[in-house]
Parts: sequence; C-alpha cells; structure tokens
Amino acid sequence: MQTEDLEQKKLVYLYLMNYAKTQPELVILAVNTFVKDASDPNPLVRALSIRTMGCLRAEKIIDYLSDPLAAGLQDDNPYVRKTAALCVAKMYDLKPSLAIDRGFVETLQELVGDPNPTVVANAVTALTDIHNSPHPDSPGFIIDRDILNKILVALNECTEWGRISILSALCRYTPTEEKETEYICERVLPQFQHANGSVVLSAIKVVMINLQRLQREDFIRQLVRKMAPPLVTLVASEPEVQWVALRNINLILQARPDVLSSELRVFFCKYSDAQYNKVEKLDILVKLANENNVDTLLNELKEYASEVDVDFVRRSIRAIGRCAIKIEDAAERCVQVLVDLINTKVSYVVQEAVIVIKDIFRKYPHSYEAIIPTLCENLEEIDEPESKASLIWILGENAEKIVNVEELLETYLDSFIEDSYPKPEGPSQSLVQRVLTTATSDCDNSDVRDRAFIYWRLLSTDTGAARSITIADRPPIVIPNLTVSRAILEELVQEISSLAAAYHKPASTFVGKGRLGIESIKKINPNEENENISKQKALNTVAQGVKAENLLDLDEDASPSTTQSPQESFNSFTANTATSNINHAPSPAQSNPVDDLLGLFGNATVSSPSQSVGANNDIFDMTTTNNTQGQNKNSGLEDLLF
Repeated sequence: MQTEDLEQKKLVYLYLMNYAKTQPELVILAVNTFVKDASDPNPLVRALSIRTMGCLRAEKIIDYLSDPLAAGLQDDNPYVRKTAALCVAKMYDLKPSLAIDRGFVETLQELVGDPNPTVVANAVTALTDIHNSPHPDSPGFIIDRDILNKILVALNECTEWGRISILSALCRYTPTEEKETEYICERVLPQFQHANGSVVLSAIKVVMINLQRLQREDFIRQLVRKMAPPLVTLVASEPEVQWVALRNINLILQARPDVLSSELRVFFCKYSDAQYNKVEKLDILVKLANENNVDTLLNELKEYASEVDVDFVRRSIRAIGRCAIKIEDAAERCVQVLVDLINTKVSYVVQEAVIVIKDIFRKYPHSYEAIIPTLCENLEEIDEPESKASLIWILGENAEKIVNVEELLETYLDSFIEDSYPKPEGPSQSLVQRVLTTATSDCDNSDVRDRAFIYWRLLSTDTGAARSITIADRPPIVIPNLTVSRAILEELVQEISSLAAAYHKPASTFVGKGRLGIESIKKINPNEENENISKQKALNTVAQGVKAENLLDLDEDASPSTTQSPQESFNSFTANTATSNINHAPSPAQSNPVDDLLGLFGNATVSSPSQSVGANNDIFDMTTTNNTQGQNKNSGLEDLLF
C-alpha cells in the first residue's frame, strides 16, 4: 500500500475492497494509509483513497472517512470533488445521521452549482439517491428554478451517466408555467441525437411527461414528430437493445398513439430477428394498424403465416384476427386472408385460424357465415382442445343454419368438450342427453362434471332461465388500446428507460425498500409460523365446504356427520330418479350451498335432480312454461339415465 506506483496501488485497493466483506475487522488496519493518501499531492491518489474508503462498506471505517470526505468535497480538483460527491451517498446509506450532522448533504446541494458539469452530474446523482432512500428522515432533493437552470447548462457537457441522472431529475420537476415547460423540452431535444440508447430514452421520457402540461397544439405536434426518428434508430440496434427499445415503444404508443403512426414498415419482422423481438413487433404492428395501412399489414402478416416457426405463425394469425376486430372496415379482408390460410390445409394454421374466426363471429354476428362450410371441411385437421372448443362454439351458435350439425357435433362427443345445448329442438335432444350422461358418469374432470350437473338441473327446472343464460347476448369483443390500466400506464411512463418499463410493471412490484430490499423480502416471504396459520385456514375452509364439494350428495335428511362417497351418491341419485315421484323441499337449516346458488335461476323451489322428477316434464321444450309450484308433471329425466 505504500507503493508510489498508481497501478499497483489500485490493485491493492481492489484486493482490500473484495476481502473487506468477509474480514471487516482486518480492514481497520489500513485506515492510516487511506487517511494519508487522502492528502496526497496527486489528485488521482486522493480520489482513489476516498472512493476506496466509501466502497469498503464497513461501519468501522465510516468514522474515519468523515475528515477526508469533507476535504474532498472542497478540493480544488474537480476529479476529487466528483468522487467525493458519490461517497456522500454511500456514507448516507450506511450511517445517515453522520452524513447529516457533518453537513455533507448541504454541501452536495452547493455542488449542484459547481462550474464543472461532471461534478454537477455526480451531485445530482447522489442527491437523487438520498432522496429515494428508505430512511424516514431522508432530506428531499427539491429542484427549484435556480437548480433547474444549473443542471440544464451541465446537461450537454457531462458524460452519458451524468446525462441520464440529470434527465431523471428533470422528470421530478413541475414547471410553474407553460413557457418553462417548452423551455425544458427545447433544451432536452438535442439528446435525441445521442449515440447512447439509454440517454435517448431518458430524454424521450422527459418530453413525454411534459407533453401532458402543454397546451399549444403546434408545439405538441412538433415534439411528437421529432420523437419518431430516434425511436426508429433504436429499433435497428443489437437484438438485446432492440428488445428494450420495443418494450418502451409499446408503452409510448399506448400513451401517444400518434408518435409512430407513419412508421409501420419499420416494425416489419425480418427472418433473422430474434423470436422475442418478433413477438414485440407483432404487438406494435397491431397497435399501429389503421384504415390506411391495414392492406399492407395484412399482406405482411400473410407472409409470416407461411414461415417455419410454428409459434410465430400462430401469433401472426392471431394478429390478423386482432386487426379484424379493431378495424371494422377491414374485417372482410381479414376474413378472406384467414380463409386462404385455411385452404393451405396446414394443421396448426387451420387450428389457429378457427380460434381467431370464433372471435370474429362474436364481434360481427351473422356477418361471415358463408365461411362455415369451409371450416366444416377441415374437421380432420382440428385436434387441439382450444380449436375444437372454438369450432363447437361456432356450430352451436349457428346450429339452426347447419343441416347436419348433430352429425358434426357427434364427431367430438368421444373427447367431450363442455358446450351449451344446441338451440334447435327435436333430433338434437338425444345428443344433449348423451353429452350430459357422458359428462356426469364417465368424465374424470371435476370441473366438467360439476358444470354438467348445473346445466342438467337448470334445464330440468326452468328452460326459460336456461335459454337466457346459455344463449344470451354476449358483451362485444374489443381490442383495448391499453395493456395496463391508465393509472399504471402513467406510472410506467415515469419509468421509461428503466427495468420497470421493460417489465411493464411498476418498480414497487419487484424492487424492495432498504439495502438489497431486505425489508420487502421479509414481507413477501412469510415465516414458518405464518405458513402454518395459512395451511390451517385452508384446511378449515375445505372442511366447511365438504357438503358443497360433491354435487351428487343429495341426502338432505342425513345427519351432518354422515357423508357418502361419489359412487354411492350417484347410485342413490339414479335410484331416486327411477322410483321417486315426490318433490321434497329441502330444510333451510340443511340446505346445500349449491342449491342456494341454483335457486337464483327461478322462483320455483330448486331441488337436486333426484328430488325434482316431477318437474322434469320435457327439459328441452323451450316453449313450455313452468306450471305452478306443487303441480305434478310427467317425468322425462329417466330417459337421460336409462
């Protein structure tokens, strides 16, 4: 450490910084050398000594750092001053009271007016770090008009890191008048030409925040027009930088859709693009789609659908459907492109197209029914659950217009996908009976089985309610302009060029408070005692809901302590259905929670299937109204079981 060779001294100091974490008690032995070097005639040695003492992160060293740091903040050499400025933030993190009592924070605020731009930038960085500190008595970094002018002067002359710090600080300043807002934007605009992408995004963030405070439409249009070229340049960067730029552009387009309205071709995917960049570009292309460029976009998406990457092809087809839903005038052209893709007979293309067409039918009912025969011709190509469910939904919604709909639906009965009953009566009744029987007796999926029993009870109790529920008008499908809520979007705009903008999540959701976020980590990860309490609560919840868990447990008169297995309950259900003709009203004190839920479907008392035989006249007679309560009816439910 006593060497005069600066390179050797740097190596020794690096060695000390590394081992100070594991052996802090030995670091105290080097304090005298640090203090001596802090008064060395060479400014590089003085700065090296102060920086090393600040990086040791040992509380025993902090008290010895005070005097060298105070001298460094007043040093004649700007290199020493800028190094000392950052050490104040390090001292504040370890011992805030010492940094405040010695007046280091006030000295930092004075350094904001330093004639050297690098010193100004480091002072702003340190003050911002102290301002964001989790300590309760942290002094705030208040930017007034005087400080604003000083940091704007230093903006164009400091390093890349310094520019980012100053631009981030500018985001916290609230102008008092519109002219001041325009002045800030004009001073920031030259940063759009910087070679560093982070500086460019930070400058765009400042402009985006101040756009909300401007009233002059001509000035706003001028700023928006100048934001496009730097964003386009970022898209041509390396793949990793390009992904970060695309994620930020996605947020910018949600806040200001007009920024890149004429730059659609910039986001066309190249064959050599990374997969993660292709995904982001597709999302941006849909956001930029409008009546003027949709034809160009559809031709490009159609080309993407012929590539070898299956996942990219599926996403491209999905983008075509989103364009159809977003732009009504282009829906017919989108459907024609989808039909052309279906005619290629490529399995995964056909299946994704069916899923997309289902959403188009929901958006534009009764508009493109002519393509249903084309879909039916490709039944053999459809073998994935989601595409099967989509086609079954299309057939069910348009059943009255398809002659052989029952035959088509029977194709999928063996692999049963839950579906509401078809609208027409007559021959389809037996198909629905088979579906319900299969779902309740042969299906192992509890969700499907429970849904089938709900439909069964609903059909046998009140067909009018069944019709209003299963074939009611559905809410229209829309393509939201925002992928996050408006409040979160405003927060994310404040975080452009940071990790929060790349994640599309507020920083508070993944960054903890305090050193290394220890305090937040402790809150997120409960201790063992809390885990045991949670487990006990879960067990109690399951125990309380055991009666509602099995829809076949229909013995209303049984003791609460008596339970039946699912098989015994089903046997009891079939036996009661075949022999019982009497409706038993359930006792209010022993009512099943499922009965209470299903009781919402009508005014008549709703009982379990085994107890409502007299109310099951013709469960598929959509025109028959329910008789008054207590009137005997002919049972038709036996046909569904035997």
